[in-house]
Amino acid sequence: MDPEASIAALRAALQAGPDNLPLRRHLCDTLVAYGRHADAEGELKALLKLAPRDEPALLLLARVYRAQQKLSAAHVVLEDLVRQGSARARVEYARLLLAEGTIERAVHHYQSALDEDPTLRDAELSTRLGVDVHRAGDDAPVVGGRERHGGGGRDEREDDDSDDAGGDGGTAGARLQPVRSDVKFVHVGGLTRLKDEIRKKIVLPLQRPELYRAYGKKAGGGILMYGPPGCGKTFLARATAGEIDSSFLAVGIHDVLEMWVGQSERNLHSIFATAREHKPCVLFFDEVDALGASRGDLKHSAGRQTINQFLAELDGLQADNEGLLVLGATNAPWHMDSAFRRPGRFDRVIFVPPPDEEARAEILRLLLAGKPVREVDVAAVARKTDRCSGADLKAIIDRAIEAKLDDAVKSGVPEPLTTKDLLAAAKAQRPTTAEWFATAKNYVLYANDAGLYDDLKEWLRL
Repeated sequence: MDPEASIAALRAALQAGPDNLPLRRHLCDTLVAYGRHADAEGELKALLKLAPRDEPALLLLARVYRAQQKLSAAHVVLEDLVRQGSARARVEYARLLLAEGTIERAVHHYQSALDEDPTLRDAELSTRLGVDVHRAGDDAPVVGGRERHGGGGRDEREDDDSDDAGGDGGTAGARLQPVRSDVKFVHVGGLTRLKDEIRKKIVLPLQRPELYRAYGKKAGGGILMYGPPGCGKTFLARATAGEIDSSFLAVGIHDVLEMWVGQSERNLHSIFATAREHKPCVLFFDEVDALGASRGDLKHSAGRQTINQFLAELDGLQADNEGLLVLGATNAPWHMDSAFRRPGRFDRVIFVPPPDEEARAEILRLLLAGKPVREVDVAAVARKTDRCSGADLKAIIDRAIEAKLDDAVKSGVPEPLTTKDLLAAAKAQRPTTAEWFATAKNYVLYANDAGLYDDLKEWLRL
């Protein structure tokens, strides 16, 4: 039968029985078989409204997303199924990761699926990933795979407890030293709700300790900030330290992660020890998702031990964390292990949105301070920069200045910035947050059963 006639017949049958799930599945399979991926996506979404947890439909939707290069959407669907323990989802996830060139993770997920259900072996995928031999329950490195360490991730130097493990003769805590921040909340444009939350969690317990002790509350704890890049998470962390006149210790992933197994854990312990010695201290972890990735994705990796060490330090099992204020920033909270969100750890998870119109105007005033300007209407510029991050606004001003410099070179006369200059620059600068929101929207729609992203959902008006 002609493909169009087959599809038309199935659609006509569905009109008579719109709740017929087997018939809907058959239509979806037919559309995929004929390469009608966009149509299949629409039909699959209609099916999932009737059966939201239908695993075959979700797997097919992920395949359809991948075929259309909607890779972020495919990630959301598959990561949710993997978290639920679906071996079939791991195989499909391995295909997605392979397509993106993330070979090591693809090998891990594919091998984990085969450990659970050997009948899922796919000859072509096995060949492409180099997964040729494996014994159930054996943690030896996959033949032909890309895993770095053998025997469950142990390295031949793991048993070396000497101080120079890692090769540099010291640990991160010894290299990193806290500083004093001269930035305060008044320098942070917008983010009123987030600043209020930090005041309650961090600032007031230090300013009024007697009140908090009366209710058995200690000064300290953790807040996880998430949102698109360039929206002020790092700047806000510095302002928090300045607001309470405390030490500030900023930690990047390069300060923690080492190639030698066991050294990353020592680095973390040393960093926390240094922060405790300088209490009150704001300890800020940027890109914290790289240190707190889901342990389900690290079954054969020594990275699990780093995560366990991080959790133990947050709990203060062997030290007093009172007065230690831990802030984490991430663009991808969906990749973090759920254990980090338990009470006493990052028990406040807060969305940091791009600045609203009023905040954008305030940020523009701060960024233009000290620069040559002539009657700039920052409110007019703010209205034309919806969803722009603070970094985008800085880029707009830099772009306007560059244009002015070009004119000054030609004329020999420097001119101040005007509203027209900034509006022209704003028109040429597209918000860099757009891609992040496209990814985040999928997590809100498909992976928000626990309500973790409700504040993002409200902001997106979904």
